[in-house]
Amino acid sequence: MQTLSSTASLRESISAQRLQGRRIAFVPTMGNLHAGHLQLVRQASILADCVVVSIFVNPMQFGPGEDFATYPRTLDADKAALQAEGVEVLFLPAVEEMYAAGLEQATRIEVPGFEGDLCGRSRPGFFTGIATVVTGLFNRVQPDIAVFGEKDYQQLVMIKRMVRDLCMPIEVQGVATMREADGLAMSSRNAYLDAAQRDRAVHLYQVLGTVKAALESGSRDYTVLEQHALESLQQAGFVPDYVSVREQRSLRVPGPGCKQLVVLGAATLGSTRLIDNISLSIT
Repeated sequence: MQTLSSTASLRESISAQRLQGRRIAFVPTMGNLHAGHLQLVRQASILADCVVVSIFVNPMQFGPGEDFATYPRTLDADKAALQAEGVEVLFLPAVEEMYAAGLEQATRIEVPGFEGDLCGRSRPGFFTGIATVVTGLFNRVQPDIAVFGEKDYQQLVMIKRMVRDLCMPIEVQGVATMREADGLAMSSRNAYLDAAQRDRAVHLYQVLGTVKAALESGSRDYTVLEQHALESLQQAGFVPDYVSVREQRSLRVPGPGCKQLVVLGAATLGSTRLIDNISLSIT
């Protein structure tokens, strides 16, 4: 596995792959890899001849008081896991490589409709930070296909829209959320939970499942369903941010006759912010 830190060396490596006629798949990560990340890598290896993974903890998507400095960094274990999966190229850029003029002077990419909605309400600048860093990574790697997890559903929808709107020649592939045995969505931030919080954390998934079941049973009063879900989270010791029923492809509030839905939720347990979602089709 090649481990590269500069854009120039990355492009040289990718060019060599292209000369061999190989298809490139890209999996961007922030490291601290778990089984969910490795599932993305495995899917990428099915879809392409060469898999490129990046590890970059992106400061632009962290707001004041968030966990950029303490975000889990486990580079040695990450390298070993990627090596075992047959990853050919690991890109490890420094902040200065990604933002040569500094964060304040960096050109930003904003996809309309995400700042100020759902996670964007409580995390201003979050989606702009993601769109900006992913664009920078896409321009460096220039993959044929990019693979993202559906756990970060809003991110996935945003990136698909960004790729479409900016005419990037990249196929964006979503991969189903990997879950622990009890249903908790795998996340690097689960490591912040103590034992008691870990036992309670799955309640977020269970609440979303309750909303899904009600929708499948014919309920269409989204506001009432969302309010009941928020109350359930509060009673379980969470500080809920939102539970919301949205249209799958656009993340708009569903209109009459909408059949493809997603139930999204975010809540804080202790000091740990958890997110999850469940998609469904209704008749």
